[in-house]
Amino acid sequence: MKLHQLRYLAAVVQNGLNITTAARKLHTSQPGVSKQLKLLEDELGFPLFERDGRNLVSVTAAGQQVVDRALRILEEAQNIRRLSADLKDDRSGSLSIGTTHTQARYVLPPIVQKFRAGYADVDLHLHQGSSEQIAELAKLDRIDFAIATGRAELFPGLVLLPCYRWQRCIVVPRDHPLAKERTVSLEALSRHPIVTYTFSFSGRSSLPALFESAGLKLKVALTASDADVIKTYVRLGLGVGILASMALDPADDRDLAVLDAGHLFEPHVTWIGFRRGRLLRGYMYEFMRTFAPHLSRRLVDQAIRAGAGDELARLFEDVALPTL
Repeated sequence: MKLHQLRYLAAVVQNGLNITTAARKLHTSQPGVSKQLKLLEDELGFPLFERDGRNLVSVTAAGQQVVDRALRILEEAQNIRRLSADLKDDRSGSLSIGTTHTQARYVLPPIVQKFRAGYADVDLHLHQGSSEQIAELAKLDRIDFAIATGRAELFPGLVLLPCYRWQRCIVVPRDHPLAKERTVSLEALSRHPIVTYTFSFSGRSSLPALFESAGLKLKVALTASDADVIKTYVRLGLGVGILASMALDPADDRDLAVLDAGHLFEPHVTWIGFRRGRLLRGYMYEFMRTFAPHLSRRLVDQAIRAGAGDELARLFEDVALPTL
């Protein structure tokens, strides 16, 4: 059994059992991948996949056990490489971050600027998408950090550390009827079409659920994952915008009236997450501390050891999260 065989196995599974796609991602040939998988099966003495001719249909029960162990072995092999790189030079490397448009456009620029000032030899890669798309990148191990507000169940296997709270606000053109309201009610909002984020929140914070619980109808004109797109359509008069308060630029958005919505919507918590069991390089700790100053190396290591659920939550009970 060879490490590259396990790498091929993981790539095939992570690419929907498509050997051609996996081979392309591995920068090798499709026949080469097929051959190594067959050699691995011959050595193990049982099939890893159910097949229909040459096509892989599903992973066998025994095969899934091998895949789970292979992923852990590959993660540890990568950890050894990270450890070696950190011992040689802890100020160079690469860092891939999956995040939303709002984070990338409005929150991260000063963070990245400050981080780059101290770690100019670290290559940064930003991948923007919805919470679901970021979760898929994390599942495929394409990113080192996920920064999002998506529900935790989308990100199994990640250590999720709370960074800050944020509120939604209401934005309308300055001549809109709601612009004259001192306090906007949910009933008043229900009289207008809404332009907001693609629905990816759940539970009590869900916009549709909030209107439904109040016995009101939510009129959706448009949803988008890009805050700038939302503001564009608000300016066109398509509807009332509901978006993150930090997605407003005092200079660029002077033509919009911004109304407080803290009495209508519960605050959200943005977190940063990374794969459990991953060895974090020194500059990764530093990026987290730059992004959220309360995330000291000691606290991050405690969170890793704590696991998930209530034990992790207790670690942050006394941490005062900032509000953006």
